[in-house]
Amino acid sequence: MNQNQYSTGADVGSSKIEGASITNRNNIQSSNESSITPIASEPKLNDPTHSNKLQAFVIRTIWTFVMIGVFFFILSAGHFWCILLVLFCQITTFKECINITVENSQLINLPLTRTLNWYFLFTTIFYLDGLSVWQFSSKYLSKIPVIGYYLNWFAMNHVFISYCLYVSGFVLFVKSLKMGHLRYQFKSLCITHMVLLLCVSQAHLIIQNILSGLFWFLLPCGLVIVNDIFAYLCGITMGKTKLISISPKKTLEGFLGAWFFTVLASVLLVKVLSSSQYMTCPIVDDLKVNVFSNMTCDLNPVFIPQEFRLPPLTIFKSLNLPASITIKPIYIHAINLSSFASLFAPFGGFFASGLKRAVKAKDFGDSIPGHGGVTDRVDCQFMMGSFTYLYYQTFISENRINVSSILTTAMMNLNEKQIVALIVELNKFLVEQNVISIEFYNNLLEVYNQLV
Repeated sequence: MNQNQYSTGADVGSSKIEGASITNRNNIQSSNESSITPIASEPKLNDPTHSNKLQAFVIRTIWTFVMIGVFFFILSAGHFWCILLVLFCQITTFKECINITVENSQLINLPLTRTLNWYFLFTTIFYLDGLSVWQFSSKYLSKIPVIGYYLNWFAMNHVFISYCLYVSGFVLFVKSLKMGHLRYQFKSLCITHMVLLLCVSQAHLIIQNILSGLFWFLLPCGLVIVNDIFAYLCGITMGKTKLISISPKKTLEGFLGAWFFTVLASVLLVKVLSSSQYMTCPIVDDLKVNVFSNMTCDLNPVFIPQEFRLPPLTIFKSLNLPASITIKPIYIHAINLSSFASLFAPFGGFFASGLKRAVKAKDFGDSIPGHGGVTDRVDCQFMMGSFTYLYYQTFISENRINVSSILTTAMMNLNEKQIVALIVELNKFLVEQNVISIEFYNNLLEVYNQLV
């Protein structure tokens, strides 16, 4: 028995020794493996993460050139297609903003909520753009006997009809309220009106810029794009100071550097764009023009060189500068627009970034491969477009009254007899100025008396 005990003890001892040796070998092997870990952790050519980043970069680059090509094709196609582009961005932005800010699961029980969102959108578009559509289509639609009459009635009562449509939507919203969903429904209504105010209303002003001339559409767009590019380039080369917390990659150096380069770019853009009357001429009564239409017009004075006297300062005299300089005023206005594009328009993008972070979304959508949604590309353009409109109307517009605007006003506010009376009075004035004959005027007067 002692022998068995000793033998057993020996076996146990040997097992411990063998176990220890195996453990030591394992430790040595693991230490050797750990010593070569840095070599194994180096990036490989077939690393899926590296491949995905490269693929995303390629897709983003391809679609960047696609968007540039489509944009310039639309510009050359004419003002009508540029307006359709803005309407597309208007509707798509509304859709993307609503989609990321509402809980889709709630819509299963509240189908009328989404319907009301779209109802308010098209009611707003009708109110903002209805008269513009009528102005440029009246000479075609008014020739249709029945349709022309009713469309004219809609144009005459446009504001009242718009109000009735909005009130109807408000009543439908109140009727659709359900207990247990009230918080969600009122949140959806507030978001809808926020998007209508910040996106749809400002996009309407961009359409007005297009009608004033493609110059006032393309210049603001170009300034925002240039500012975005140089903000990135200056940020990665000089950026050290964080600008705003909701966008950690935005730096103060990039912000200010982009301002400098955008001002320089504005001078170059004005030089190129102001040389073409296709860009500078406003639309009077025909939206069918395009780059081959050979448009001509009386230029706005801002596109005509003017003489400016320099203030009698000592520094100007010491530099032997002339007493006055001749320059197109549009260059001065472009510097003001570029300053807004650099210092204020980016906050439209910051606002969009804050909204995405609030709802924990990376992008507003995926409609543009590699770029996210349409809203991600035009978030700064809305604010820039509205400022350009107000700046143009305040400092540049000549507030001209043209034949088209007078005819549209007459057709919207006068009946047939009143229009004939207006024609008679105009012809009476022309008779007094010896422009038309008295016989022609008398014949017209007989027609008027028959109608009365």
